[in-house]
Amino acid sequence: MDACSRRTFLTAAALSAGTASLVLPRAARAEDVKIRHAVIGLGGQGTHHARTLSGFPDCEIAALCDVDPERLAKVGEKLPGAKLHDDFRRVLEDKSIDSVSVATPDHWHTPVALAALAAGKHVYVEKPCAQTLHEARTLRDAAARSGKVVQQGTQGRSGQSLKDAVAFMRDGGLGKVRAAKAINHQLREPIGRAPESDPPPGVNYDLWLGPAPKRPFTANRWHYNWHWFWDYGSGDVGNDGIHQLDQARWGLGGGVPHSVTATGAQLFYDDDHETPDTMTAVFDYGDRHLIYEMRLWTRYPLEGHDNGVVFYGDKGRLDFGRKGCTATFTDGAKREFGPYGDFDAHQRNFLDCVKAGDPTGLNGGIAEGAVSTALCQLANIAHRTGRKLAVDPGTWEIPGDPEAMRLFTREYREGYGLPAV
Repeated sequence: MDACSRRTFLTAAALSAGTASLVLPRAARAEDVKIRHAVIGLGGQGTHHARTLSGFPDCEIAALCDVDPERLAKVGEKLPGAKLHDDFRRVLEDKSIDSVSVATPDHWHTPVALAALAAGKHVYVEKPCAQTLHEARTLRDAAARSGKVVQQGTQGRSGQSLKDAVAFMRDGGLGKVRAAKAINHQLREPIGRAPESDPPPGVNYDLWLGPAPKRPFTANRWHYNWHWFWDYGSGDVGNDGIHQLDQARWGLGGGVPHSVTATGAQLFYDDDHETPDTMTAVFDYGDRHLIYEMRLWTRYPLEGHDNGVVFYGDKGRLDFGRKGCTATFTDGAKREFGPYGDFDAHQRNFLDCVKAGDPTGLNGGIAEGAVSTALCQLANIAHRTGRKLAVDPGTWEIPGDPEAMRLFTREYREGYGLPAV
């Protein structure tokens, strides 16, 4: 049982007046209280949030939000009790809502999360939690000041098998672990080239762009394919690779490395993609290395597993993927740690901590999530500048490198700057 599950409501402090809160009767029990939750962004992940959270008896989906009226109506049909909004600001004005999921495109993750914190909401923000290093650091600090529960959607953190495996490595089960390889390999089909066109009927495209530069609509800048444009996404290192980077960093230990080298290219695509389909990055922690390999043109079975992590120690190796977790020792013996953790466990962990009003029991709290997001963005900066980055692990900045520091943050369109918390 998670730490938050064991806490009672009698220890939860009421939030400040005028913000959404869980003000509980003296005799209230955790199982008797229902969290009122809203989902902002109804693509694949947001729809998954709505479906999973609505399945918990102690969670009510009170509101749904998306700028696409078709998506909003489709998910709304399955949750007839939820209010439907096309502007996330209307969701945050509702003081009866306790918590929100932020499942928008990446360029909106931190701005919406900060606005939700300012409105007194707890936040489950999809990965990567930020599109820049500055945003990741800002969100981490704002969450700490607020005392709210802020979870990043790197759900492997809630998997019992990897928890057990990390504890095993911490206890010296693999000897000295000097390297980990985070592998993101899969076949993603080309997206072709899409001409400029009008947005779909009823879509507030200006709000969808939000803080991003004003650009004409194209179908490839729209649903899901926005991942492959620097204005809105972080490439696949932030989309899928962040799971493997997060797990590898967890097993190795450590925060932001002191140097990062990365090279990337388009070896497969010849289309509207801006982000690379191939990337190799090395994160240097001095006494250990984290290596990231991304290939978007190789099918899962090529290496005998889907996306995963390999830890290398003096006594053997440990492989972790969605098929399970196995240690293989130098004498040929093996130890199985069990199956991959699922999405539901991470959502359950979030709800338990919201109900307790205590972020310390989170499996993927934003203090950790922001660091793993920082690794993704450092890899992108190293790729885009074409050189090794010397990083300050305390500030996450790249001193003495003006070009890299320009990518440390981004410009925000007028009227869409970061909210203050």
